[in-house]
Amino acid sequence: MDTVKTRWYFLLLMLRLSGARLGAFLRQLGRHPTALLGLVVLAVYLCAALFAPWIAPHDPRQGDIAYRLEPPGTPGFVLGTDHVGRDMLSRLIYGARVSLLVGFVSVIISMVLGTVLGAVAGYFRGWFDQVLSRFSELLMAFPFLIFAIGVMAIMGPGFVNLIGALTFKSWVEFFRLARGEVISEKSREYVEASRASGLSHARVILSEILPNIIHSVIVLATLRLGHLIITEASLSFLGIGVQPGVPAWGSMVNDGREFIFVAWWTSTLPGLVLIVLVLAINLFGEGLRDILDPRLKLD
Repeated sequence: MDTVKTRWYFLLLMLRLSGARLGAFLRQLGRHPTALLGLVVLAVYLCAALFAPWIAPHDPRQGDIAYRLEPPGTPGFVLGTDHVGRDMLSRLIYGARVSLLVGFVSVIISMVLGTVLGAVAGYFRGWFDQVLSRFSELLMAFPFLIFAIGVMAIMGPGFVNLIGALTFKSWVEFFRLARGEVISEKSREYVEASRASGLSHARVILSEILPNIIHSVIVLATLRLGHLIITEASLSFLGIGVQPGVPAWGSMVNDGREFIFVAWWTSTLPGLVLIVLVLAINLFGEGLRDILDPRLKLD
């Protein structure tokens, strides 16, 4: 019985500490109004993506040619319809699912893979570091979008292929950041003391070094999220992103190009929601950098 009480006490203590940290983070975020605005806008997009089946007024894939190119404000179609009579609002809401899911999955995979490889390479150095460093330099020589187009041209359109194409190159930046940070940190006194106390190399990396560099990794992930979302939209615009028929902002812009002078909303609205989302992510990322980076904290 005492063991159960101890466990509950420990759980409540951890919850209190987490709540205190969250409260401190929100207070610091309040000192950055633009970052807070970015977080609010991002939260709105996330809610729209999560609850799309309950929010969207129509099926995003079903159209009625009788309501073709209806302007915004038409009864039943708040933001109008596209060239085949599909509701623009519903397609924009479901398009948020594609952009956010592809962006988040790609950046998480890239962050984990790049950080792990960079930490190992920076800590142990040697041939492993040399091979990965030269390979990362080779990948960095290719422009990101051109490289992604080439990969998608080989693999073909599709959700999984799109994430693979974005991840195949985006891990490099996390690798280079983690490698440089670990090389800098491993010569510090606290790392030497951990080694002298008998901790294994894995424990030193995981429990001593990574907690001191994770803030840089998180900030980079936040900033790269917007870039990956733009790249996904660009690939969808070119017709080599997600599979045809899936609502995606990039493909919606492409579909509306032909009607831009008679139905401006078909291309303009997807472009606007994309711009607002990426701007919100960048604003939040800049504020997050000021909060998490001890070298940039406000007095």
